[in-house]
Amino acid sequence: MTQFKRPDSPLASRHRELGSELEDWNGVGTAWTYNSDPCEEHDAYRERATLTDVSGLKKVWVRGPDATEVVFHTCSRDLSKVGTDKCAYTLVLTDEGTVTDDAIVYNMGDKGWLFVHGGGFAFEMLQESSKGKDVTIELDDSINDISLQGPAALDILNPLVEADLEPMGVFGQTETKMLGHDVIISRTGFSGERGYEVYSAGEHICEIWDTILEAGKDAGVMSASFASLDKVRLEFGLLFYPYDMNETTTPWEVNLPWCVGKDKEFRGKEAVMSKKGQEKVKLVGLTADLSEVMPEGGKLYSDGEEVGIVNSTGYSHRMAKAISLGHVKAGLHEPGTELEGKTESGNSFIATVAAMPMYDPQKKAMRT
Repeated sequence: MTQFKRPDSPLASRHRELGSELEDWNGVGTAWTYNSDPCEEHDAYRERATLTDVSGLKKVWVRGPDATEVVFHTCSRDLSKVGTDKCAYTLVLTDEGTVTDDAIVYNMGDKGWLFVHGGGFAFEMLQESSKGKDVTIELDDSINDISLQGPAALDILNPLVEADLEPMGVFGQTETKMLGHDVIISRTGFSGERGYEVYSAGEHICEIWDTILEAGKDAGVMSASFASLDKVRLEFGLLFYPYDMNETTTPWEVNLPWCVGKDKEFRGKEAVMSKKGQEKVKLVGLTADLSEVMPEGGKLYSDGEEVGIVNSTGYSHRMAKAISLGHVKAGLHEPGTELEGKTESGNSFIATVAAMPMYDPQKKAMRT
């Protein structure tokens, strides 16, 4: 994997004031914790609004006459209907048909495609697909990305921008101005709530951050760390590479068949299609009546046989349960299935397979 050591977000001073020591993620100092209680931040996600700096996401421009061809070959999903008012979630696969990254891809018209991804190999796969093509692949460190999530997000953000965000559907996007500055705003996020991500040049992001927090003060907006973001995304069953999906798993095994464009060509298509129906594991949500988290990497058993593993893990005070995502042997993935695990102290517990999303199963909050 190409290691990018990128400049810290211009918001680093804001995070330090809130108590963060800026731990590394994707080569950028990231606020994993603040002085505030992650449970209070969690409540703000669900009841009011939160503002999170997600500038550690890599922003890659794909430009040139062959840009669309390269993007389409890199992405497993059919993006042919993604117009300039849309963006789309997609997987990036290996030649063997396994997951090596995920991304949100923006059609920016004459400006090219903006490819926003996390810690996997999407950049390298774009480069592979670009060989022999008339295209440029460029990591753009000048763009910062902040995420305003929660039921009050629209009311806070809409008065601050020139575009009317109210009609925008999930995975809509627009180029507009905010405080006189050029921004891209998309109705995306990692929380399971209605929310928006704001992309701005770094020299303006502190002004935008401060203005959103001031505008949302009466609505109870909070700055939120990754500690609380991890809780809400687990409740909603959202995956994080490489913990919940990686080069050992196929889209069929991690419940993302809709990310496989069966009528298009892309890297790994023949391999991934040959693996359909051959699932060895299934991604599941898990809950346990514990006062502590399930151990990350902990083994799961059924009738004494090892049948699974705990991946991403956390504790939801709102559900009053330990929650996690895990991989279990195919056939043991039905909701209600009980498996045995052990805490780090060696005590046994019952992990129950839960229907996902564990929070808001009808996904009403994000669609409202």
